[in-house]
Amino acid sequence: MQAHSLPSDPSLADWARPLARSWKLLGLACLTGGLLGYGGSFMVKPTFTARTSIMPPQQQQSAAATALASLSGLVNLTGVGAGLRSPVDQFVGLMQSQTVQDRLVLRFKLQEAYSEKLRVDARTELDKRTRISVGKRDGLLVIEVDDVDPRRAAAIANEYIAELRTLTSTLAVTEAKQRRVFFEGLLAGARSQLASAQTALEQSGVSSLTLRSDPKSAAEAYARLKAFVTAAEVRLQTLRSELTEASPEVRLQTSELDALRSRLNSMETSQKQNGGSEYITRYREFKYQETLFDLFARQYELARVDESREGALIQVVDIAQVPEKRSWPRRSMLAIAGLLTGLILAIFLILTRQFRSRD
Repeated sequence: MQAHSLPSDPSLADWARPLARSWKLLGLACLTGGLLGYGGSFMVKPTFTARTSIMPPQQQQSAAATALASLSGLVNLTGVGAGLRSPVDQFVGLMQSQTVQDRLVLRFKLQEAYSEKLRVDARTELDKRTRISVGKRDGLLVIEVDDVDPRRAAAIANEYIAELRTLTSTLAVTEAKQRRVFFEGLLAGARSQLASAQTALEQSGVSSLTLRSDPKSAAEAYARLKAFVTAAEVRLQTLRSELTEASPEVRLQTSELDALRSRLNSMETSQKQNGGSEYITRYREFKYQETLFDLFARQYELARVDESREGALIQVVDIAQVPEKRSWPRRSMLAIAGLLTGLILAIFLILTRQFRSRD
């Protein structure tokens, strides 16, 4: 029997003709590939996916930042509110941190579970099996964990939330505590200075009650301006510890401080020219210390509020349940993949045989 061969310039019909003649072979190849793919899926160890979701807190300024902003003419002391980052991005970074992953590796003995000798390899494998994403519509933070053990998958997913609570609570309290201790020290110094200024003022023969009933507007304005200068100096010192001298923030703060100092020097020069009694001098110092004390006392109380409320902002929407259905392998997909693989191989073999017969 004469072998059929493809012409020198085959058309689509010429390619399809030998395939049509071998339809039985193609059908057998598809059936065999599909059965092999479906059967092979039973040899793959099933993987289960546990899912949990949380509602992250909304980004907002702390009470300290709001209070400082409400003080007209006073420069922000702490820099709170500048360059705020999204809480969602911070949560994702914390859960992907080495600290959290190492705790999970140790708690669930993942080195043994993943058959890894080194902790770093177990951490890498855990990272591959974990997906952390943010919903575009609802804004929920979703954590998904894959594992061959459905109970361990759910436990790891829920433990991510527990570790996030622990870590955010520690970091939030630490930040608020540092701010509280900072203002606590300033408040103690201001209290001592205020007591000394009040004692010196009372020694001038004027009681505090008389002082309140007969205020000196010029001395109060001077004391307030001097307090503003002190606040600006603290702010500039904070910025210099984080930024360079050439940064726009430092240059702007420097110019503001120079302007305040210039106004203060002008006021001092004017008062020296006009003359002033010892009573005015002591009263002016008293009002200056009183202004600083009020400022630091307010910030100290707000720092205590922030310290008590931070860290309890994570709300769990869905707790990870033990998955009942496997997420992989999907036997239908593997069967279809095997069918297509068998079909492609059969087509390749048929066309290869036709080309060889032509030669």
